[in-house]
Amino acid sequence: MSLDDVLILNAVSKAYGGRASMIEKAFGRRPKGLQAVREVSFTIRKGEVMGLVGESGCGKSTIARMAAGLLAPTGGEIGRNAAMREQMIFQDPFSSLNPRWRVRDIVAEPIRTHRLRPKKAIDERVAELLRQVGLSPEDGAKFPQAFSGGQRQRISIARALAGEPDFLILDEPTSALDVSVQAQILDLLRGFQAELHLTSLFITHNLPVVRLMADRIGVVYLGELVELAPTETIFHRPRHPYTRLLIDAAPDLDATDRSLHPIPGDLPDPSDPPSGCVFRTRCPFANERCAAERPELRTVETGQVRCHYDLDLSQRAAA
Repeated sequence: MSLDDVLILNAVSKAYGGRASMIEKAFGRRPKGLQAVREVSFTIRKGEVMGLVGESGCGKSTIARMAAGLLAPTGGEIGRNAAMREQMIFQDPFSSLNPRWRVRDIVAEPIRTHRLRPKKAIDERVAELLRQVGLSPEDGAKFPQAFSGGQRQRISIARALAGEPDFLILDEPTSALDVSVQAQILDLLRGFQAELHLTSLFITHNLPVVRLMADRIGVVYLGELVELAPTETIFHRPRHPYTRLLIDAAPDLDATDRSLHPIPGDLPDPSDPPSGCVFRTRCPFANERCAAERPELRTVETGQVRCHYDLDLSQRAAA
């Protein structure tokens, strides 16, 4: 692991279940496990914002929680730069803040935990952080329930910054907010990213948001990383059919061709995934090989793609 590598996931997997119930034992049935994440590999380097996108239930948040150390993988390895301090901003600003604590104590917790300031300087630092996120130092005396969703997420950002992180993990940080409030929070995060030179893992299902925030994007489907490339490459030259379908289905993007809109079918049951390529049941280009053989994540001109065929879908659309 080099000094510039902040986080390395090497074939990381996460499975749940697998224990037989009493009924399954009585009838001799094998228990169904759920493979939430399957052999995901990528590296995040210092100063980079890495985005992960995909439909709800595809495994993005599980990857984020493993990256943060909140979940242990059942397979593969996770390498972390020991010199980097991590903080996480969660999706739901209503459940991620302790309703029994005053805001000043919530924001001060990482400072006290990591002993980042002398005791006499903590109050001053909390007041500074609240001002940085657009709140008043007087708000520190209030409880979280006195604030709106957008204000609570500002408190969550202040708490994360209080830990003086080098690496931020953001799990759908704006999905629970109104559109106008989302824009304010994203502007706030972009400002801190530029000012503090943070490294980030940004999880979202919103393609316009990840296009705004990320340097590189990984596309996740049914627990598998199916494409990884620089952000503008993803939007202009997608190589995986799922990536192209996501872009075409996004109402806020100016797609040149919407012939594949909307995404056909539903996300398969993770406890009973399709054989071969997990996307084949919804892919307009699937054939017999896709059903029989699982594709490997391979390097192509634009990045990496998990597909049997070298599909330059931008050229296919123009043809």
